[in-house]
Amino acid sequence: MFFYRNLVTAKEIGKKDRSIAIGGFDGIHLGHQQILKKLNKEASKKGNHSLVFSFEPTPKEFFSPLNPPSRLTKFRERYNLIKNYGIHEFFCPNFQTVRDLGPTEFIKKILVDGLNVSSVTVGDDFKFASNRLGTIEDLYIGGEQYGFDVNVIQSVFKDNDKISSTVIRNSLDAGDLEISNKMLGRDYSMSGRVVYGRGLGKKLGFPTANINLNRIRAPIKGIFAVRVEGLDKIFLDGVASIGNRPTIGGNKELLEVYIFDFDKDIYNELITIHFIKKIREEIEYKNLDSLVHQMAKDVDCAKVILAA
Repeated sequence: MFFYRNLVTAKEIGKKDRSIAIGGFDGIHLGHQQILKKLNKEASKKGNHSLVFSFEPTPKEFFSPLNPPSRLTKFRERYNLIKNYGIHEFFCPNFQTVRDLGPTEFIKKILVDGLNVSSVTVGDDFKFASNRLGTIEDLYIGGEQYGFDVNVIQSVFKDNDKISSTVIRNSLDAGDLEISNKMLGRDYSMSGRVVYGRGLGKKLGFPTANINLNRIRAPIKGIFAVRVEGLDKIFLDGVASIGNRPTIGGNKELLEVYIFDFDKDIYNELITIHFIKKIREEIEYKNLDSLVHQMAKDVDCAKVILAA
């Protein structure tokens, strides 16, 4: 999948007409997946390249840099999920470079002159351009003027609830992985490289793989039954903790994973943690003995969950 951060590069490399999907695509949930499937059908029907158009940072992160909503997917995770759908190109400019464009200018400068648009696919709640003034009706008008098709994908519902990144984010924050995983169509996961830690887990009898979150705010916190991908041909069972580690005076959010019956050097390995069920909240213990006792109970609990 070709990746472009600016319009000049996208225009120079991509000479072919494009079928384009536009959106935030945080999480690539079932609603996003319907948009991507429609995008691929459009591109195939027209003989176009398929292109996903998103932003980095996200608009909400841009306007609220110190207190943005948590991300379901980091950029690399979002990129890989989109790539898995066989998309040809990913255009992800810095939001600041397009934030001041009005609807008509956005359509003409970005979609028509810059990206050779042949068709546009969006969700039914799509807004665009400066101050979110652009509507789907503006896209239809632009399509009539410049000769591109507009496809609007209706919202997807699960158990009578509208699927959205916001609903998934709220369910993860509440520890309800059942709802979030249903709306994602898969287990919620986080990826990252294993980094060196303090080695305390090994001394306590629970050696953990430490992963920097590289997020302003994690969407989930607590102790979880998990499966680990990337170290073997099969997923490996384990228990994970996301939090500040208050018992040992931690001040930075970290993802730590204890993999059952595993003893290999995996530093710098890229792994993916699939979250199956929340066990409990992170709490501060009076001493390390109390922490170790609880960790043993967490392991037993996780094994029961993962064996079900």
